[in-house]
Amino acid sequence: MEGRVGETWRVELGKRFQAVRRETERRTAPLSAEDQLLQSMADASPAKWHRAHTSWFFEEFVLVPHLKNYQRVDPRLSSLFNSYYVNAGPRHERPKRGMLSRPSVDEVTAYRAAIDKAVNVLIAENHDNGVWPALIELGLHHEQQHQELILTDILHALAQNPLKPAYDASWRPPPARSGEDWISFPETIAVIGHGGAGFAYDNETPAHRVLLAPFRLRNTLVTNGEWLAFMKDGGYRTQTLWLSDGWATREQEGWQAPGYWQETDGEWFSLTLGGFQRVDPTSPVCHISYYEADAFARWAGKFIPTEFEWEHAAQSGRLNDAFGVVWQWTRSAYAPYPGFRAAAGAIGEYNGKFMINQMVLRGSSLATPEGHSRTSYRNFFYPASRWQFTGLRLSDDAGGRA
Repeated sequence: MEGRVGETWRVELGKRFQAVRRETERRTAPLSAEDQLLQSMADASPAKWHRAHTSWFFEEFVLVPHLKNYQRVDPRLSSLFNSYYVNAGPRHERPKRGMLSRPSVDEVTAYRAAIDKAVNVLIAENHDNGVWPALIELGLHHEQQHQELILTDILHALAQNPLKPAYDASWRPPPARSGEDWISFPETIAVIGHGGAGFAYDNETPAHRVLLAPFRLRNTLVTNGEWLAFMKDGGYRTQTLWLSDGWATREQEGWQAPGYWQETDGEWFSLTLGGFQRVDPTSPVCHISYYEADAFARWAGKFIPTEFEWEHAAQSGRLNDAFGVVWQWTRSAYAPYPGFRAAAGAIGEYNGKFMINQMVLRGSSLATPEGHSRTSYRNFFYPASRWQFTGLRLSDDAGGRA
């Protein structure tokens, strides 16, 4: 839209802003002040920090440059709640975010309210389109990413507690789905990436063509029951199934089962958002690293799909549980698409500088907020990571056997 921001568009943006901000508060509502301060490892952050950082993002990139006469709520908060934006100034050490007992939870709540008020003023009064609407949209998707991290990070924190507390005792996992076992795809030149209307991160662009050989993709996710069979057959003890770095990590970490699994009296249980529960053999396996996924695929005589195979299959609409259950590992390294250029300044640090030594995951998980999934979405983590809701579906060449 050029020129002045239309009234209908303005109203819709305001509603969306308020809805996303409310969802963050809904997700942290079950947490006490003590819960919100927990940081169980360097890769995770306290819920209180997530709430403050997502507000800092709007203040730093939207309000300061685009709302006339805006004054920061508290300039001291900038370094506390900056994450990795070097161009935006100094940053508090990531592993020490759990040391920030001040500002308090109530003060963070007040900070969020002040940012909400200012953004609502910007939406209501700034009629010049400029770049601020796109920055608000980016901020909303950024906050949705942190909404998922609120759940993944608090689950990891609660897993350190011998009491095995539940985030929400009423939580239930999404039901397992069934369907045809394998879907075949002929050789094709597929268009991969985001090239149409609607929001996308820069790492999903530019859209480009990829040659795909004939392949098959399993229409169901790998289940806990299948993983138990892998474990029983010595999957965690058979070095030949593992990548070298994966085997070294397995030995160092002592992995014998997926994350949060624990054997009690001969039965396997897992800590979930709903508490400590018996492992359901029919449910998709969750909290596995890329290394474990790769070992399982070798054991099963199959492959992990490439991200291009996954996206092409998801575009067909035939893929069960593509979204909303677990993020699915692919065997594609996280790298820029042909022609990718990061934006200038701090916003350009969002994705581009992480395009090395990580693997792509596709789909979305049970913790992903509504409206935050699409076929072109590229999530990425280091191959040893497994505190996210990560799982697996298998692929095979066109001549494979189920």
